[in-house]
Amino acid sequence: MLHLAGRYPLGGIGWQALHYVLGLSRLGHEVYYVEDSGAHPYDPRVKRVVEVSSCGVAILAAVVARPDLAARWAYVDGVTGAYHGLSRERLTRLYREADAIFNVCGANRLSEEQMRCPVRVYVETDPVFEQIRVAEGDRLAIEDLQDHTHHFTYGENLGQPDCPIPVEKFNWRPTRPPVIPALWDDTCNPASERFSTVCTWKNTGKDLAFRGETYYWSKHLNFLRLLDLPRRTSQPLELALEGGDAATRDLLTGHGWILTDAFEASHSLDAYQQHVSRSRGEFTVSKDLVVRTRSGWFSDRSVCYLAAGKPVVTQDTGFGKFVPTGAGLFAFESMEEAVSAIETINREYPFHSRAARQVAEEFFGADRVLSTLCREADL
Repeated sequence: MLHLAGRYPLGGIGWQALHYVLGLSRLGHEVYYVEDSGAHPYDPRVKRVVEVSSCGVAILAAVVARPDLAARWAYVDGVTGAYHGLSRERLTRLYREADAIFNVCGANRLSEEQMRCPVRVYVETDPVFEQIRVAEGDRLAIEDLQDHTHHFTYGENLGQPDCPIPVEKFNWRPTRPPVIPALWDDTCNPASERFSTVCTWKNTGKDLAFRGETYYWSKHLNFLRLLDLPRRTSQPLELALEGGDAATRDLLTGHGWILTDAFEASHSLDAYQQHVSRSRGEFTVSKDLVVRTRSGWFSDRSVCYLAAGKPVVTQDTGFGKFVPTGAGLFAFESMEEAVSAIETINREYPFHSRAARQVAEEFFGADRVLSTLCREADL
């Protein structure tokens, strides 16, 4: 499995990797975790790309700190070219002998050595971006995707009449973020106070103009539309926030949002899990790009809340066509719907806590999600 937990050493990304690696292992596969992108790592402590990041090494150590993974991982330093874990010779042999490569998040452009593997699966966790690039004739995007034999996307609604994004050249099959509920304690604690989330305020550099519309790779616009939400409910709402200048933070706190530090909530797998577990539930919005296109996207972070028995109130992307809402999981389009969802949960919190866990098990459980993915990838 190719991924980027060392390149972006944050708890949420580490948990995404862990759910895939352990989920595939639970199905009986011999899974190796590999990072070999050639990219410099991001260090969340200094909030920039660096040449060496001890954060990345620490997150990877936690991901592979399982008896069945201890000798089955490799990290290739993008700066020095040094190999950690598996040797270069062993990794080269692995690419030749493996039945499949899973390129999760499109983390790597495939190398000549990796192209020797007969089944090369691209798992797109952020839909719409690549589909627009393909529709616009982006040569590099098309060549990158052509290097893969199978293509999967979290955009379950792509290609449907109510989704305006064309699906061209590639057979995008729907999938979902997997979660292993057994790794998450779902003990119901009605005394938990805050609905929370972990987010970056404003992402830049990946906005797209397409057919007269501009789609924004950012959540901040949708949070601003709900700026008054804390004044409309007695429920405390917390944002573990990365980014946002002083004026933005003053604006949010002035409207009643509780701001905490995203790095403190996500600097390790344990910190991330503890942040989720002490929350009452999750309230969040989604990127403009996946909302206005009705992509059907759902979040790897939200499945962690659900698995922990924390009800989720999240912005509607069209996912409600595929996953039931109204018990443990709520989709909203307006301020009024968001307020109503929070009030509904709080009236019968133990019921919605149990329902959240049930949604995680029945619709996002790794055994089901990944067995379907493997079957459709001809494995």
